[in-house]
Amino acid sequence: MMLTPKLKRKLVGKTNTTFKFLFIALVLLLLYFPILIIIIQSFNANGQGTDFGGFTIRWYQELFRDEALMQAIYNTITIAILATLISTVLGTLAALGINSLTKKRRQNMLLLNNVPVLNAEVVTGVSLFFIFKFIGIVIGNEYILGYWTMLIAHIFFCIPYVVLSVLPKLNEVDKNLYDAALDLGCTPRSALTKVIVPSISTGVLTGMFLAFTMSFDDFVISYLVAGEEVKNFSMWIYASQKQSGRTMAWPKAYAYNTIVSVLAILILVIYNIIVIRKQRNLRKDSFKKR
Repeated sequence: MMLTPKLKRKLVGKTNTTFKFLFIALVLLLLYFPILIIIIQSFNANGQGTDFGGFTIRWYQELFRDEALMQAIYNTITIAILATLISTVLGTLAALGINSLTKKRRQNMLLLNNVPVLNAEVVTGVSLFFIFKFIGIVIGNEYILGYWTMLIAHIFFCIPYVVLSVLPKLNEVDKNLYDAALDLGCTPRSALTKVIVPSISTGVLTGMFLAFTMSFDDFVISYLVAGEEVKNFSMWIYASQKQSGRTMAWPKAYAYNTIVSVLAILILVIYNIIVIRKQRNLRKDSFKKR
């Protein structure tokens, strides 16, 4: 049977569609299968996870009863929130400043901004450790490492990611927009907050989410700058596994990660719903104007 050119194109198109579908399915499987395993293990009565020992919510109960773990979770969440808010503000202001420079100076500042991003976490952590220790010697506080040093370290390594997220959106903004706002009667502050910032809001939000993610699951830098008394969740897992082994530490970690994953999925779903509704409203408004 002879295949016509039209039939060949159809077969090639179907093959490409099937291949794309299988490839996307494989990528999604690799991304979400580990999360599914964690959710299943969080309800597994067998704490070692070698086989399924029956359904239980014991690990969720143990999670909220463990005072050390709850303190680690509290440290993780509060430091992530504070570091995100502060680094988002500082990173956005830094991006605005970098964007206003000449091309050569802008490139130099971007190079400096990218150094912490490209640098190994161990190097960054050790550098911050010695800086904090030096400050402690100067002010006469030998035990300076703790909650606040961890927070400062998180702010430090989150700022470059905010800058990298905001700068591309600033490049899309009309260079005359700020001057136009001033000509129309805006003060420099209101022109910045009411005109420029809304124009780059998607970049700011992207940087904020990225900063929160980087802070929330950090281990290496936190381990080096937190001292012995303060722990976040990652440090708690490491310390608990060294003390009591995997049997007691990991089941509660599964329960905690399940809660975090479910909350993250809910936030993403709500965010996408809001974005879709806004896009629909914009389309309706543009259609009415026509």
